[in-house]
Amino acid sequence: MRRKDKQVSDPNVILGVFSSGKVCRLAMVEDGEPYVVPVNYGYADNALHIHSAAVGRKIDILKRHGRVCFEIESPVEIVEHTEPCQWGARARSLVGYGTAEIVTDPHDKRHSLDVIMQHYGRLGANAYDPKQLESVVVIRVAIESVTCKQVGNWE
Repeated sequence: MRRKDKQVSDPNVILGVFSSGKVCRLAMVEDGEPYVVPVNYGYADNALHIHSAAVGRKIDILKRHGRVCFEIESPVEIVEHTEPCQWGARARSLVGYGTAEIVTDPHDKRHSLDVIMQHYGRLGANAYDPKQLESVVVIRVAIESVTCKQVGNWE
C-alpha cells in the first residue's frame, strides 16, 4: 500500500469490513484480460464463501485458474465541501488475494451456504432442497493476504 498512513492493521477493524460489507468484487484474469464481477459472500475460517450459478464466464475462468483478487468496502460516506477539490470520503476497504476452489462436498457446500446466509442476517438452521443444493455452485476463496485501508475521520 502506497499510503502507509491510511493502512489499518487492527484485526477487529479488518473483521468489521468483512462483516459489514454487502458486495465483494472478485477479480480474475483470462488470457491476459482482467475480469471483475460483483458477488454476494460470507466470511469465515479465513475464507470467502461465494455462491454462483453453475455456468458462466466466472466459473469457466475459475475452473482453469483459481488465482483471484477481491475488494470489499464498508461503510462509504461522501464528505461534501463548498470547494469542489476539497470533497472527500469516509470509508474502509480491503483488498485481498487468494485461491478459489469449487466446493463439491455436500457437507462443505451446506457450511458455505450457511456462512453466506448468516452474513446477510439469516440466523439458525437452514434446510436446503437437495436439488437446489446440487444445482448451485459454491466457491471457497482461501485468503492468502489482505490489506485494509481507512480514509476520513473515524473518531
